[in-house]
Amino acid sequence: MPEPEAAPKIRRDPVVSSAHLASGGSPALSEVEFGLTLAHHAFQRWMIRCAAAAGAPGLSPIEVLILHTVRHRDRPKRRADIALVLDIEDPHLITYALRKLTRAGLISSERAGKEALVRATADGAALCARYAAIRERLLVAGFAATGPGEAPLSALASLLRALSGHYNQAARAAATL
Repeated sequence: MPEPEAAPKIRRDPVVSSAHLASGGSPALSEVEFGLTLAHHAFQRWMIRCAAAAGAPGLSPIEVLILHTVRHRDRPKRRADIALVLDIEDPHLITYALRKLTRAGLISSERAGKEALVRATADGAALCARYAAIRERLLVAGFAATGPGEAPLSALASLLRALSGHYNQAARAAATL
């Protein structure tokens, strides 16, 4: 009986947005960067539209992220802690977002010595709850039906955190050139 023919190897070029970067030592890293770009924009679009559906049209992605960070564990947060958790380098971005969230009645601030602490108001917590319910219905349900399971998502999250460390270290090194 003749040997079955091996399936022909299909050459797969990396899916990238910048071929000049993919031609270097790691085409796969260029693929990851393109994937991160697409995921970043899709995630930002999702946050804006989910917040609008939850009753807060006009919030920017950073404002949505900061609101959820402030709401986290229902403990007051310092601006510096928000910056650290979200890895935001520019404090003005946080200041502007906090002012907008305060004007919207979603957070409030209080003094603790020399520091200002912010916390979610009842309206802010309710918005976060509506956002979470919409997220469960529209996003989580889709993942449960067709997406990767919890273990692959957790592994991906770990990989993304590790990648952020590599990019932060490279950014520090680039600043010294």
